[in-house]
Amino acid sequence: MAPQIIFYDIPSKAPAKAWSFNPWKIRMVLNMKGLDYKTEFVEYPDLVPTLKALGIPPNDPNEPGYFSDYTSPAIRYADGTFAMDSWHIVHALEKQYPTPSLHLDDPIVEKVRNISVLGPIVEHLMPKVPNLLTSISSEYFYRTREIMFGKPLQQVEAEATEEQWEDMRAKAKEVGDLLRKKGGPFFLGETGESEIGKGAYKRTNLCAVSYADVCFVTCLKFLEILDEGVFERYLALDEAFPKVYKASRKWLARDD
Repeated sequence: MAPQIIFYDIPSKAPAKAWSFNPWKIRMVLNMKGLDYKTEFVEYPDLVPTLKALGIPPNDPNEPGYFSDYTSPAIRYADGTFAMDSWHIVHALEKQYPTPSLHLDDPIVEKVRNISVLGPIVEHLMPKVPNLLTSISSEYFYRTREIMFGKPLQQVEAEATEEQWEDMRAKAKEVGDLLRKKGGPFFLGETGESEIGKGAYKRTNLCAVSYADVCFVTCLKFLEILDEGVFERYLALDEAFPKVYKASRKWLARDD
């Protein structure tokens, strides 16, 4: 039997399930590629000692999106080596398990990665996260996000506005237009039309799902877990959103 992949995720309160969209990116990729993996849930305060003990070097503070030295997702590959950070992990998984392709080189991936698909409403979302967590991780989340926002999460929630949802509409239209560009439901269409190289060509009988879809769909999954009302309101922003989510559900079934 081949060595099993170990995936390090942050648990919800019991029964422990996946919830955070960054780890969900890698979980969805593992599910898409049909890989055998085991989840080891690590509470927020335990991330640093656990991942340090595995010999994983800290995140590079000079990289875009740096948040802290040790973060989830992290992974032990089948060859026994370890890594952290979803962008690094997905490239390694694509190299080790190239089918189905995630089309990482297609320009749509970078386009979607650069759209802050939840940014305008983050103040509506972050205060709800502790409701998902165990007491030890909830306390950690409150404390660290108070530093991030410069105010307690209760104040962040109280100051969230309807105007932020209005600002969300422009981002939603940008994403929706990209989903419609090749007919949907995925960013590369139904059959996987790609823009790599000179001109466009179709990859028939190949998975049309790209890492662009992974990035967006896992944000939708996070919203569904976080708050059903918020999730439904976000889906209603664009007719393309329910379609891509429905088409991706089979890769979101495993959450532990």
